[in-house]
Amino acid sequence: MGKLTLDDLRKMRESLKNEMDKRDGEKDIRIVVGMGTCGIAAGAKKTLEAFIEDLDKRSLKNVSVKQTGCMGNCNVEPTVEVFMPEMPATLYGNVSADVARKIVQKHILERTLLNDHIQDKPSIDIVKH
Repeated sequence: MGKLTLDDLRKMRESLKNEMDKRDGEKDIRIVVGMGTCGIAAGAKKTLEAFIEDLDKRSLKNVSVKQTGCMGNCNVEPTVEVFMPEMPATLYGNVSADVARKIVQKHILERTLLNDHIQDKPSIDIVKH
């Protein structure tokens, strides 16, 4: 590798800063991907990458993607929990890369739950408004 110029370093810093901003900072919407060993074995890394790529493609800046350990639902890994204002916290299971893109389209953009993949959500009658 040749010498890096100051301009090269600035570009690298900006790129890394943008990448870290997706994972850090307070955003309106949070997507949390279970990255325990069972999740990783089931494909959670590809799921995480699909969320990041799709959010980038759509230029959605108000959504953060974070990782966590095991969520306790090993039988339906990869698991993803979505937190959005005015919607119940929702745990999705069997979230492949394709399902991740559907979550962005349906849950995040259209504010509609993906019933086929829901593992847990509060009953509407116990959610306080």
